Amino acid sequence: MTSFRSPFSSSIARRALAFSAAGLLAGGALIGAYQNRNLNQASEPYLTRLFAELNDDDKRDPKYAVGSLNIAPGLEATLFAAEPMLTNPTNIDVDAKGRVWVCEAYNYRPAINGNPTHKEGDRIVILEDQNGDGKADVSKVFYQGPDVESPLGIWVQGNKVIVSNSPNVFVFTDENGDDKADKKELLFTGIGGEQHDHGMHTFVFGPDGKWYFNFGNSGEQLLDKDGKPVVDKVTGKAINKENFRQGMVFRCDPGGGNVEVLGHNFRNNYEVAVDSYGTLWQSDNDDDGNKGVRINFVMEGGNYGYTDEMTGAGWQANRTNIEPDIPKRHWHLNDPGVVPNLLQTGAGSPTGIIVYEGNLLPQQFQGQMIHCDAGPNVVRSYPVTKDGAGYKANIVNVLEGARDQWFRPADVCVAPDGSLIIADWYDPGVGGHQAGDQNRGRVYRVAPPNTPYKQPKVDVSTTEGAIEALQSPSMAIRYAGWNKLHEMGAKAEKPLAKLYKTAADPRMKARALWLLSKLPKGKSYIETALKDANPDLRITALRAARQLNNDLAIAAVKQLVNDEDPQVRRECAIALRRNVSPEAPGLWAQLAAKHDGKDRWYLEALGIGADGQWDSYYGAWLKQMNGDRDGAPAIASAAGRDIVWRARTKESVPLLAKLAADPGIDLNNRLRYFRAFDFNPGATEKSTALLSIIQAGQNTDVNKLALRHLDPAFVQQNKVAMTALQNLLDQVYGKPEYMELVARYEPASENARLRQLALDKPSDNIGSAAARQLLKQKGSSMVWDVLNGTNPDVAVGMVTALRRVGSKESLEILKTIALDEKRSTALRMEATRALGGSSNGEDMVIALLKSGDIKGDYKKAAVQGVSGAWRKKIRVEAASYLDGGQSAEGKKLPTMNELLAMNGDASRGVTVFKTNCSTCHQVNGEGMDFGPKLSEIGSKLPKEGQYLAILHPDAGISFGYEGYEVKFKDGSTMAGIIASKTETDLQMKFPGGVAQNYKMADVVSMKKMDSSMMPSGLQEAMSTQQLVDLVEYLASLKKK
Repeated sequence: MTSFRSPFSSSIARRALAFSAAGLLAGGALIGAYQNRNLNQASEPYLTRLFAELNDDDKRDPKYAVGSLNIAPGLEATLFAAEPMLTNPTNIDVDAKGRVWVCEAYNYRPAINGNPTHKEGDRIVILEDQNGDGKADVSKVFYQGPDVESPLGIWVQGNKVIVSNSPNVFVFTDENGDDKADKKELLFTGIGGEQHDHGMHTFVFGPDGKWYFNFGNSGEQLLDKDGKPVVDKVTGKAINKENFRQGMVFRCDPGGGNVEVLGHNFRNNYEVAVDSYGTLWQSDNDDDGNKGVRINFVMEGGNYGYTDEMTGAGWQANRTNIEPDIPKRHWHLNDPGVVPNLLQTGAGSPTGIIVYEGNLLPQQFQGQMIHCDAGPNVVRSYPVTKDGAGYKANIVNVLEGARDQWFRPADVCVAPDGSLIIADWYDPGVGGHQAGDQNRGRVYRVAPPNTPYKQPKVDVSTTEGAIEALQSPSMAIRYAGWNKLHEMGAKAEKPLAKLYKTAADPRMKARALWLLSKLPKGKSYIETALKDANPDLRITALRAARQLNNDLAIAAVKQLVNDEDPQVRRECAIALRRNVSPEAPGLWAQLAAKHDGKDRWYLEALGIGADGQWDSYYGAWLKQMNGDRDGAPAIASAAGRDIVWRARTKESVPLLAKLAADPGIDLNNRLRYFRAFDFNPGATEKSTALLSIIQAGQNTDVNKLALRHLDPAFVQQNKVAMTALQNLLDQVYGKPEYMELVARYEPASENARLRQLALDKPSDNIGSAAARQLLKQKGSSMVWDVLNGTNPDVAVGMVTALRRVGSKESLEILKTIALDEKRSTALRMEATRALGGSSNGEDMVIALLKSGDIKGDYKKAAVQGVSGAWRKKIRVEAASYLDGGQSAEGKKLPTMNELLAMNGDASRGVTVFKTNCSTCHQVNGEGMDFGPKLSEIGSKLPKEGQYLAILHPDAGISFGYEGYEVKFKDGSTMAGIIASKTETDLQMKFPGGVAQNYKMADVVSMKKMDSSMMPSGLQEAMSTQQLVDLVEYLASLKKK
């Protein structure tokens, strides 16, 4: 145990000496005034002036930490702890004594960022305020070991502590009360995302007594402590990436049994929050820069759309009815079977989240989510209101790092007194596996002004104390109270029933109801609550019934099927998921008949409810609709059309085809129906229906849509389909659609036109794609005919088209031309340059320079050809073969502090960006779409972070933008970003924004690259002042 009189005293002394005489004269009034002011009560204008006078070192001093924050009215922030008590906090919990438990991640991603590590491993630290002044004065190490490296979750259960640290979830036990771990046990293992933000996250306690947890899309699978696959209780499927997609959220019994997958297809759902009704909330991060960070209401059994539900294709892959806006496209929101987002908050790096159910904070925060987003340096609330079967929300800031962009809130918890405890990673950057500072970290307390940090005394050994504990805003105290009352069984019935009857707060009623439902007379309490005037309590009762048994769930649904509240009916639909009762189809049909054709939340709840039983549920609905409508078609209403669109049964194909083919509906409004074919399991029925649409011969656009959704094998074996394909190819020749169709169906009859397209547009993406497809379709003889022909200009055009192909065959062709002394100089020069247009080609250029096969002036062409290589070593080594050539190596830059002190010009920085960065990055839609979008990068990274990203790109690679080296059966190797990957198709992106599609059947191997696709040494292509101007421009790109 280490005790600190004041963690900041030595820092203050050092900083005091740092003020220059000029600084004291210019800012002495403000800085001197600090000594007599409490910064958490200072005005924003005062704080802005104060921070303008501080140098960068002083801004980082903990004594000014609170002054860097803007705080919501009615609240103040105080610094509970700071370095050296803790560093790099990723997740926290607050125990029943008000002590803060911290997961540290000093050893964060050293293989990527190159930072030093503690060989002893990372720490679990306890911070304690022993004198009641609201500041930690004691720091204890509960556990430190090499088996804990960058843990992302902690939950303190009395003397047991659950720590989430991919690939493991550990349970530590303090057996003797000395605040040291005496025993370590495995709860789960085999989880992906080791040393990764997207791995296993924290566990939390639910009002039903169950445990809730999640992992991001690196988690991939869940194994029990013995290494055996964990099976989802609902579907009976093993929890792995073959059966469920991407990030997942779970529920389990205490101890880890009966695991349920509650939702999947998230990107990085960092933490789950559960309210007293059993409603779940999460945040999720987008691929960096796409302004798609979202807040989700978790509808049990839902698909949340990060990738294509059926194929796993990424959001960038082309698809019918694609969303026009990238933030929505990112989540496949136009696809049937995707649950809507509650809120999209723009760019960010979302982290910890809670539902605040205390009464200490102002009214607007009570019963609402409190959420950390480290990217824009903010802690927010999202006040929620009901909207049909779903919700809508707005944003209210709680805490914002207005004057210090190093503020990186990582987690938020509720203390026993109802105040908020917030962990601050405190770093110049966030995301991309970066850690620019390893020695700092802060913890804040947020509460109304003049509210001392005093912990309520709760004695759970008595019934009264346990009832009081159950109502605590603190999860730790609530957990103790719940377990005591559950242990008491029937003895707790009367006080719990009294709480349910008399509590003014319906959330407290719900807490009592969960426990009452688990008693021998639980059924009667559920039946009573199903009649409660409050729809949230009716929902709670239904959820409690589902946890007891299916028969009780069916009885509850029968009672609520005609409920006037759409949210109650939403839960009824979900309750029918995988329910084998013979009454279930009819109940679902009744619920479906109440869809209004406008409420997407309700529609998706119906889809979840029919999962695995669509044939019987849809049949019951269709029968009911035909009876209710006196023979009018089921698709006469918007609601009926929605059900057909959402259905996953071959029985829906006839109506789906009718909607898709209806010329009375604008084609743009029919796109959704064509897209729905991709999700329907009726293979034969779909093909027949789509072929009928083609035969009807409406127009080119309709035929194109029908062909896109037909299976290629079916098309190649059907004369009618092949004729339609040929007609379509004739009509779209020379357009991107042409190449898409040829790549999909590979008709050899198109080889001549592929050759012509390559020659007509040799420098365009489509020309290169045509050359690649021509070689793939065994058309190399046609390429040689051009190269050996009499027209030199045409031959140069073919060489240009081959530049970015990169296959073994294309490189051999280029090499042969480049080294053939009988060829014209112009053709050989172009072939030598073209050799460097691919990863394998760059290696070939180096080998030919080294062997001396490339000679004389051709060496200049070779070096020019690899001048844009992302691998710095390729550029440097190639340049070394030029006679008398000098590289830009050894250029010395000023120090970071010197760079930060220089003045930049954002207007000049725009020009620098366009010259050096726009070939890979977009700002507000301008530039090439390859690397992360930078439209709001100034809100995410301070200038220090911008410099680090430019000077050391390998130290921080944004998730989703890692480079991959892909080897193909034709001997070629391509290096780029995986934009989308399914079982059958692969899409890669390359610098310059070029995208290329491949077949997975042609792939031999895929290897993630250690280095960034962003080339190092970019600063060598610009002056120091241009670098400063560039950073000034990037820092100005902030969320509006």
